Amino acid sequence: MYSYFELTLIYARVSSVNDRQDTTRQIEDLKGYALLQDIEIVRIFQEHISGAKKIEERQVLAECLEYCTEKGVDYLLLSELSRLGRSTLQVLRSLEILHEAKVSVYIQNLGLYTLQPNGEVNPIASIMVTVLAEMANIERANIQYRLNSGRANYIAKGGKLGRKAGSIKTEERRREEYRETIALLKKGYSVRNIAKLQGIGVSTVQRIRSLFLK
Repeated sequence: MYSYFELTLIYARVSSVNDRQDTTRQIEDLKGYALLQDIEIVRIFQEHISGAKKIEERQVLAECLEYCTEKGVDYLLLSELSRLGRSTLQVLRSLEILHEAKVSVYIQNLGLYTLQPNGEVNPIASIMVTVLAEMANIERANIQYRLNSGRANYIAKGGKLGRKAGSIKTEERRREEYRETIALLKKGYSVRNIAKLQGIGVSTVQRIRSLFLK
C-alpha cells in the first residue's frame, strides 16, 4: 500500500515545556508504527504549546500545514486527535486544509486514516473525529464548571481561598481543598493549564504535585 515515494510526516505536540511528558513518546510510537507499515518519515514537526491556541498562534502547526499543502504530502501521522487542537472548530479547520490537499491523517489511538485510498473522506473517520472533538470540548467545559462550582461551594461554607498569615494547613485539609487540582494532575494535565483553569498560581500547583503525587 505504501512506498518510499509517498511523503509522510509526523506532528507531535504537548501543552507546554513544563509538561511531565514531552513529544518523545508520541514520536517514538509513530516511528514504530511507520516502521511496521514500511512507511518512510521525511520530516517531523513538534511543538510545546496549548492546543486551545488558534492555528495562527501555533507556528509549528501552521508550518506543518503549509508544508503539507505545498509539498504534496500524502500522510500526516498523529498520536491522537487532540494533538491538532482542543477546539472542535480548530480541529475540523485543520482537517479541512489537509483534506483539500489530499493529505490523509492517521490517528494512532483510533487506528484509522481520515481519507480512503481513493482520496475520499473516510465516513467512519469523519463521524468519529467530529464526535470525539466535541466530547473533548464538553469535557473541558465540565471541568471548568466543576472547578468553579467547587470553589463557590467551598466559599459558601465559610472557606477562604489562600492562606492566612501564620496558618498551617493539615495534609487532610489541603488534600480536600485541592482535590480537583490533584485529580487533574493524575489525569496528566499540565501545571500551567491547571493553574489557568483553577485561577491559582503555577507554584501552588507544583507544590500540590510534590506533596501528593510523589
